[in-house]
Amino acid sequence: MASLLTQKSLVIGKLTKYVNDCAKRLSSHFIYYPDNEKPVSGETTKMNMMQAINNAMDITLRDDPTAVLFGEDVGFGGVFRCALGLQDKYGKDRVFNTPLCEQGIAGFGIGLATAGATAIAEIQFADYIFPAFDQLVNEAAKARYRSGGQFECGALTVRAPCGAVGHGGLYHSQSPEAYFAHTPGLRVVVPRGPIAAKGLLLVCIRERDPCIFLEPKILYRSAAEEVPVEDYTLPLGKAQLLREGTSATLVGWGTQVHVLLEVAQMAEDQLGLTVDVIDLQSILPWDEDTEECFLHLEAPVSRVAGWDAPFPHVFEPFYLPDRWRCFAQLNKLLHY
Repeated sequence: MASLLTQKSLVIGKLTKYVNDCAKRLSSHFIYYPDNEKPVSGETTKMNMMQAINNAMDITLRDDPTAVLFGEDVGFGGVFRCALGLQDKYGKDRVFNTPLCEQGIAGFGIGLATAGATAIAEIQFADYIFPAFDQLVNEAAKARYRSGGQFECGALTVRAPCGAVGHGGLYHSQSPEAYFAHTPGLRVVVPRGPIAAKGLLLVCIRERDPCIFLEPKILYRSAAEEVPVEDYTLPLGKAQLLREGTSATLVGWGTQVHVLLEVAQMAEDQLGLTVDVIDLQSILPWDEDTEECFLHLEAPVSRVAGWDAPFPHVFEPFYLPDRWRCFAQLNKLLHY
């Protein structure tokens, strides 16, 4: 009897573990692949992406006396806590809340940057950046051009959490980078993890063009890496080749890069093929070397994305371009 109970306990234990593992896998449509290469040598510390972004803003506020950080609920750290502790450290004159008015946040940031300050604006969710669209596209992007170079607002960086988290629905899951990717005068950047986030945010803050910095919010705590402690930047307009292959090239940015890395491994395991995986990082401008790959195509470009519909709630797993959809399209492409 004792033996039977032990066996039942083992079976229940294994079943519970299986269910938990499945739940973990289904709660996210990707497996995170951490960066192992460091952009600079020296001391590192483990950070998730939220902490890496906080660290980049901390460095900026420390070293640049003109830098200010503002947005809805930023004073207590923001809804995702990226600004945690910064108001206590630098004061309410430099880290402060704004009214719930995205157009006003962007316009205020443009004015600050034009006057010579380093402005870091946070839009609480990227879904709500659209009221600020006119300010960013018609004012920030055109400031230098329409003044004949007499003034500009390049010291403006607009941060916004974007993308799916499993339960955000249509108003808290969108990724609006495509709307801004066709606007001369803007930079549009999406990091894939903590190391990239810190280096890219610091370079955006120092860039002399206004930057839209979109942060895949599912990575805030699910992505952790050994991040260099010191100040460093990564180049804008430069993609990163994360995996080399000979049969096809997979290109993505943000969270989707990790889906593509998994697809690349599936292609090697199941098809015996190797593929390139490229993280664009800068959506605008594109890496010029990456653009040149179009001259060597052996098949039409295949695009895998969300469906042409509003972002659903309970049907989110079917909406996202997961590994199975990407792998199926890769298979089809290889047989073109």
